[in-house]
Amino acid sequence: SVSLCFTLNLAVADALLGLAISGLVTDQLSTPARPTEKTLCSLRMAFVTSSAAASVLTVMLIAFDRYLAIKQPLRYFQIMNGFMVGACLAGLWLVSNLIGFLPLGIHGFQQTTYKGSCSFFAVFHPRFVLTLSCVGFFPALLLFVFFYCDILKIASTHSQQIRNTEHAGALVRAHRPPRTPNDFKAVRTVAILIGSFTLSWSPFLITSIVQVACQECHLYLVLEQYLWLLGVGNSLLNPLIYAYWQKEVRQQFSQMALAMKNGLTTCLLLLSPRDGGPEGRRESVRYITTMSHS
Repeated sequence: SVSLCFTLNLAVADALLGLAISGLVTDQLSTPARPTEKTLCSLRMAFVTSSAAASVLTVMLIAFDRYLAIKQPLRYFQIMNGFMVGACLAGLWLVSNLIGFLPLGIHGFQQTTYKGSCSFFAVFHPRFVLTLSCVGFFPALLLFVFFYCDILKIASTHSQQIRNTEHAGALVRAHRPPRTPNDFKAVRTVAILIGSFTLSWSPFLITSIVQVACQECHLYLVLEQYLWLLGVGNSLLNPLIYAYWQKEVRQQFSQMALAMKNGLTTCLLLLSPRDGGPEGRRESVRYITTMSHS
């Protein structure tokens, strides 16, 4: 389904971010610390930023998808067809890479001095974060507030219709098809995702704005060692939240794991030598067929 495509994209973005962060943590924990060239450090931080942007934009896309499913249930599958989903995902990764690699092309977003220790603010200036906050973060929060105020209004109207129907004792068919509980469960899940995103990234973004306004404050140590890791830690929370709240996602992952197990068993049976010649191979084929049907 469309929502699972977006969920898979969120998992890919979070996995890429985790891969990038693990490399940075490995370099920082290595003794002695290995110096990194500024160009290489800038590319690594751009990759981290683009992966984080892809994760954040995917959460926004999931929120918009659920909003559209509840707001326009009759036209939802006409709007969110395969072409639209592919275009949204392609545009999302294009915008994410543009955001991540933007400081490499703008001199004002780069630090003028570099001491060899690779970190976010060692190569990127806080005004880059300030620009992202003003252009992306705070407008996105306002958009989310609008989405969920409208969704709560729709949910309230829907509940009132149900109460009126039960009170009248007759089955009244609404002009719109009734929303399934899964829609509202998905809305709850996305609301939790957005809440964790806000709590994770707000301290980092607000402190970066303070650093831009107050150059003598010297908040780089707090930003790089604590608040930045708190922000990227939001990508660890996303799959945990989905695994806990979304039963459909758990079922999908269990089916994927079962299919991988059956495929691995099939490969091992075909590659392993069996006694009995053709008869043994026919026995393997019969066993594989039985496993695939089960």
